[in-house]
Amino acid sequence: MSKKILLVDDDTDLVATLSQALKMNDYVVVTAYSGAEGLQKLLAEKPDLMILDVMMETDTAGFEISYQIRSTRPTSKFKDVKDTPIIMLTAINQVTNSRFSLNEEQSFLPHITDFLTKPVKIDELLQKISKAFG
Repeated sequence: MSKKILLVDDDTDLVATLSQALKMNDYVVVTAYSGAEGLQKLLAEKPDLMILDVMMETDTAGFEISYQIRSTRPTSKFKDVKDTPIIMLTAINQVTNSRFSLNEEQSFLPHITDFLTKPVKIDELLQKISKAFG
């Protein structure tokens, strides 16, 4: 059975391009164009992996969404999906000159499986997805 990927980004062109590439590589793709829609579809679809943009409704929307998903509160509505791998897409490096890395001690970041900077290279994305699936 094909793995299901939830792709959340407010850039409709990027979503269309990445969706096509993922489908061509035998993934089932579910799309969302805002953080709220992404959270809704995460609960409804229970994907095997989530690809999440950082900057959507706000400059930190992706981080805020990740914190909600990773919450360890017993009352969290995301407890059934809290361990879903998340690959963050970001152009924040270009906009703010900030650098994010999983290799650095950055306690303000929620547990993210991997980061990928925009513009996205399809082969690099596919490698990160494969790595996330182990």
